[in-house]
Amino acid sequence: MGSILNAALAGCLIVSVSMPAFAAGALSNRRAPGFSLPDSTMKQHDPLDYRGKILLLEFMQTHCPTCKTQSGVLEQIKAKYGARIQVLSVVVLPDTIDHVKAYIKDNNITSPILFDCGQMTASYLNITPQNPTVKFPHLFFIDANGTIRQDFDSSDAAKGRVNAKTVAAELDKLLQGAPQKR
Repeated sequence: MGSILNAALAGCLIVSVSMPAFAAGALSNRRAPGFSLPDSTMKQHDPLDYRGKILLLEFMQTHCPTCKTQSGVLEQIKAKYGARIQVLSVVVLPDTIDHVKAYIKDNNITSPILFDCGQMTASYLNITPQNPTVKFPHLFFIDANGTIRQDFDSSDAAKGRVNAKTVAAELDKLLQGAPQKR
């Protein structure tokens, strides 16, 4: 477990991996792991609360410049798609509630930022003793039924692939396939 915590503390690591912008990421096409995590107001968030919507789940850190850019993209997307989607961001140590509150204020963030001690992050990013590296940011697209349909990793973000156009294209595909509410 120590290596997982050390990996979580590693910070904003950007590695270069070649991946087509619209191909499903390596962590896609599986059921999204469940969780219940608090935000900066101590309100709990559970993915089941958002079933029926597309959930964008971002793993980030407040001191990461690429994460800041991606947060801005997600704010644009949230404004465009409104109630059809939900954006949640997740931070791990060394981020603190004070860092997150300052980040929210400084960057006009309107989506909740959740706090994880590492276990939930490890389950989404498949962190194991054999794969102990955490790379931020990482963005998951979870469909209305709770299945991860797409993910963009830190290399996609660093190369500018996570922009309003690509995120909107992925959302449009998911919304077209989403069951209609009655």
